Amino acid sequence: MPDSPMSDPTDHAFSPSVKAAQIRKGSRPLYAGMIMADRVDARLAAFVGEVRSFYLGSASADGQPYIQHRGGPKGFLKVFDEQRLAFADYRGNRQYISTGNFTENPKAFVFLMDYANRRRIKLWGEIAVVEGDEALNAALAMPGYRGVPEQAMVFTITAWDINCPQHIPQLLPAEEVAEALASEISARDARIAVLEAQLAALSGSGT
Repeated sequence: MPDSPMSDPTDHAFSPSVKAAQIRKGSRPLYAGMIMADRVDARLAAFVGEVRSFYLGSASADGQPYIQHRGGPKGFLKVFDEQRLAFADYRGNRQYISTGNFTENPKAFVFLMDYANRRRIKLWGEIAVVEGDEALNAALAMPGYRGVPEQAMVFTITAWDINCPQHIPQLLPAEEVAEALASEISARDARIAVLEAQLAALSGSGT
């Protein structure tokens, strides 16, 4: 189970060894008073609602790390309640590395990226893999998506933080760029048509 919500959320990011490294490197004063949240607020809920992909970190019982990319339409990652996020887990390549890791080590890390606006959110917590709960699967399924959820993953937040935008490349979704370009081209063509009509009218009047 996740640690008590009464503990300092920063302890999940800054372990004793991390704090020791900060002291040794001289950065501890910058972070000694840092505050991290452990509940979903309006900022996090809004960010989650726009997410179309994220990175999910897990580790085996002996500490072997694994990072997995998860993607889907906006809304596929859902705010479950004030301390939990959840998403439907569809059948993929069937390696089940994350699933296996979480059965023996529930510790998890979620990394949310917004490349368009150069923002990122880091979340520490634990994941429960829920199998056989058809009501939960139905609640997390995305309308119109042809896949059937195989199981659900429920992430309980122990700490989260909004990270600085430094070095994040600004990337825009291809379909949004295409839509913007199509709109610009349409407006341009309409303007050209108006100008051509005006020129034709002037030519016809003999002026």
